[in-house]
This record gives sequence, C-alpha cells and structure tokens, in this order.
Amino acid sequence: MISVTPVILCGGSGTRLWPLSRTGFPKQFLCLSGTDSLFQQAAQRLAGLGNSDIQVAATLIVTGEEHRFLATEQLREAGIPLGSALLEPVGRNTAPALTLAALAAMQNGADPVLVVTPADQTVVDVAAFTAATLAAISIAHEGGVVILGVVPSQPETGYGYIQVEAGSTVVGGPADVHKVKRFVEKPNAITAQGYLAEGGYFWNAGMFVLKASVWLQALQQFRPDIYQATQQAWDLRSTEANPATPFVRPGRAEFTAIPAESVDYAVMERCPGSAFPISMVPLNAGWNDLGSWDAVWNVLPKDAQGNAHTGDVLATDTCNTLVHASSRLVSLVGVSDLIVVETPDAVLVADKSRSQDVKHIVAQLQNAQREEHTLHRKVHRPWGWYDSIDEGGRFKVKRIQVKPKASLSLQKHHHRAEHWIVVTGTAEITNGDKVLTLTENQSTYIPLGEVHRLANPGTIPLEIIEVQSGSYLGEDDIVRFEDTYGRAQP
Repeated sequence: MISVTPVILCGGSGTRLWPLSRTGFPKQFLCLSGTDSLFQQAAQRLAGLGNSDIQVAATLIVTGEEHRFLATEQLREAGIPLGSALLEPVGRNTAPALTLAALAAMQNGADPVLVVTPADQTVVDVAAFTAATLAAISIAHEGGVVILGVVPSQPETGYGYIQVEAGSTVVGGPADVHKVKRFVEKPNAITAQGYLAEGGYFWNAGMFVLKASVWLQALQQFRPDIYQATQQAWDLRSTEANPATPFVRPGRAEFTAIPAESVDYAVMERCPGSAFPISMVPLNAGWNDLGSWDAVWNVLPKDAQGNAHTGDVLATDTCNTLVHASSRLVSLVGVSDLIVVETPDAVLVADKSRSQDVKHIVAQLQNAQREEHTLHRKVHRPWGWYDSIDEGGRFKVKRIQVKPKASLSLQKHHHRAEHWIVVTGTAEITNGDKVLTLTENQSTYIPLGEVHRLANPGTIPLEIIEVQSGSYLGEDDIVRFEDTYGRAQP
C-alpha cells in the first residue's frame, strides 16, 4: 500500500482577476468554473486518487494567516478531511512552503509520497489527471522525482517549459514517462512557436510528486540555507489547541528570515544530471491556470456568438465577450472582445487582448491604499460575513450573517455605538452585564464603549442589520477580550 499525502499550496493573490479576486479573497477561493472554488476542485482531485493500492491521507495546506478560516471552511464544505493548515507568517515562495509540508508529513516516522499542486488551477478531464498522477506516484514511491508536464495546445508565452530528452520515452502504466533534460524560462512568441514545432516541450504547471524525504534530501544538497532556516522555523512551531482548527504556525522571526525561492529554482531545475534525476509524466487534461480574464473566457461555456456571461446579463449584437455580473443587471450593445466584471463596489471594463494589464489597475489601487485592492464590500469572517450596504460621514449600515452556533468576539469600540435589528433567526446578545435573546423584528442598542458580543444559538443562520454611528467607523476600532477563533487585535 502506497501512502499519499496531498499538499495544496494556497498562496498568491491573483491580481489579474481583479475585481473578483482581491488580497482578502484571492482567486483560488473563487468559483470561476463549475460550482466549486478552484481550491475545492484541487482538493477533490487529490482526494480522488485513492484506490486498492493507494491510501490518501488527510490534506495538508500551506496558506497565510489571513486566509486560514476561508481555506478550512471551504474544505469543510467540500467534505475533504484536513490534516493540518500550515500558516506562513509571510510569503517566502513555494520552496519553504513545500518544506513545511514535508516536515509535517514526516511526523511520527512517516514518509509518504507528496502530491503537490497549486490551489488556483482548473482541470477539465479529471480522469486523465488521475491516470497521469497515479503513474507519477508509482515512480515517486520508488524514490523518483516527478513533475507533471502539460501538453501544450498553443505557443504560450506566459508559462515556463519543460524539455524532455529525445528518445527517453518509456511506457509506465497508464501514461508515458520521460526524462527531463532541462527547464526553460517563459519564452517570447517566436521561441514558443519553435518549441511546439520541434516537439518535446511541455508547460510547467508547478505540480510535483515525490516522497517527503526525497524533497528534504534534494533541498539539503541544492539549497542547504533554505533547508536549515525552514527546519529552525519548524522546530519553533506552535499548534492551535482547538482540534477543529488544526493550525500550525512556524516560528515567525525564523520563517521571515528564510530566503524566498520557488520549488523550481531551489531544486527542480538542478535535478537533471544530478543524483536526483527528474522524470516527467505528460498531462493532457484540459489544464488552465486561469491567470487572466481571457483565460477564464477560454474555459467557460459560450453561446453561438462566443459570449460567456454569468449573472444578470442582457446583450444584443455582441460577440466574444466575458461578463461577470455579481449584483446588478449588465447590458451590452454592439460590442465585441470585451471583459466586463461587475461587483457591488467596482466595475472592470477591458479589451480581452489586454486582460493581463489589469495588474496595473491593482497597482494603482495599492499605491493609493484603497480598500478595493484588499476587500470586497461583502467580507467573509470565520463566524459568517458582513456586507457594508451604506455609509456617510458619521454612520455606516451593515448586513450581518452569523452561522448557527457561531459567535463574534467579546469586544468594545472606542468611537462608535451600534443599533442591531434582527431580520431572521435568533440572536443571543451580551450587552454589558446583561444577556438577552432577540428574535425577528426585535432590536437593541450597544452604547459607545460597552463590552458586547453577538452570538447565534440557533440552527439556522442569524441575520441582522447593524447601524453604526460615531466619529470613527473603521474596522480597526475593536478591542477584543475573548475570541473563539484565536484572532489577535486588528
């Protein structure tokens, strides 16, 4: 029986998919194709690898502090068991992230095969993905280093390439296996066309299969500085006491000091010709990393005019467009090759051929320190969500939903008072030294500076309208006294 541990790398912000993807809710957690998020799709693909010869362990994820509840909640919704969530205090690229996962997987003397994938890709043909990955697992179980190479469909300039050795093809079960000759950087258009004409080149999708011990041995040989620094951070880790949230935090100062490097640069590109020869299994499964809005358009179903429309959209004399309407009607007349993405607080209109340049808008938002760079109007929290539906100089109105049996922190505010009106469900409210229960159409008032908490003791979601009033209404005006989710002060 081969023991396999799925490893999902959940970093990245997906700035080219703004305004749907934002720092606080990046693209891997969005439903861009199908009914599940890209992260959920990745977890489901890996969990489906088990058979009579392969035992798939609970999933390991590597993510940041700000996305920990989002990731764990989406796994719960998808019914995927979570082994640990390894929380990076800062991003250090994929080599330290994979090293954390390998160290975690080898606890208690285990040495599983790691199937490593980014969280933000889509695969159309899951059966083909499974066949290719099973072939890679059989090689990795014997100590090999394996990468999945995507069969190119066009001369793409946005991906790195893998060149395999001529005549190195051997039949390895359900898929061919090739020896890797070299990795090459993202090419220009002419070079990419040459790669396709020559053959033997594949896209590097960043999906690797190898034993945890093999990764650590290779890292020790090629980048001992990264290995030693990550090991030190791991040795100083802390683990969340609550088993429902298995968060593991490496030492903050030690992890911050790790050199930032990718898996490719740190190890994979050094493997050909070394003591760690690397093999490649071709992947021909409708793979796409959805790195831009035109890539999203490519994978979505379209009408006879080439339009891919989601939400409330009306169009006439329009072709080859992508429209994503989140909150209102979007209408198009006599246009073509446009990207239109509407959210409650921002609208993007772009020429489809220029969709990569959305990153320049994001840079402007970031430089201006505008909130639209980071958060949506609707903000997800571990207890539920809130939607800021209106605000003025000294007031803000929020719609708040609290999950059954969940609660906000025990807190107070220095600069604002709050009125709460229950819309649906049952609210248990701590207001100073009083605890009261409110139901639909009942309300209460939280004076400025009063210690308070909102909880949902019921079995259906609680929804309230909150009206804030005061001199300062920022989200950082919170003093937390108790918090179920272990959150620090903002």
